Amino acid sequence: MTESKSKVTLVGTVLARQGVEFIYEGEAPGCDSCKVKKACNNLQKGHKYRIVTVRTTHHECAVHLNGATAVEVTEAPITILISPEMAIINSKIKPDFSCNKGDCRSFALCRPEGVVEGEKYTVVDVLGNASDICDKGRALKLVEIKPA
Repeated sequence: MTESKSKVTLVGTVLARQGVEFIYEGEAPGCDSCKVKKACNNLQKGHKYRIVTVRTTHHECAVHLNGATAVEVTEAPITILISPEMAIINSKIKPDFSCNKGDCRSFALCRPEGVVEGEKYTVVDVLGNASDICDKGRALKLVEIKPA
């Protein structure tokens, strides 16, 4: 799997540890008057990121307890269940979110956090068959994807 280009941003100091993954939820209400808010809010809303490097730069922050720390992040791979015909390494896909059976054991993997509906993703690895049976009876493959 190729590593994507890193981006410098700010996260709460408590969360600033290498390997931590998070979903960027957008600008918080307390950011309005902050002089470094552009450095914190330079990621894509709804996307999943992994901290690859923690820097020494620290800022006071009205949102995060103990302030914010500069980190380098990359977009993190997301594990998802897709139809077998889409499970081809390096193929571009748009995940299918038509299933709304929230009580299905596989639902969290069919609709994982960090996947934005309507966006294209690249299949970076095929991990195998689904371990649980889909309540709709579909055969599914477990793959890792990243934004295209």
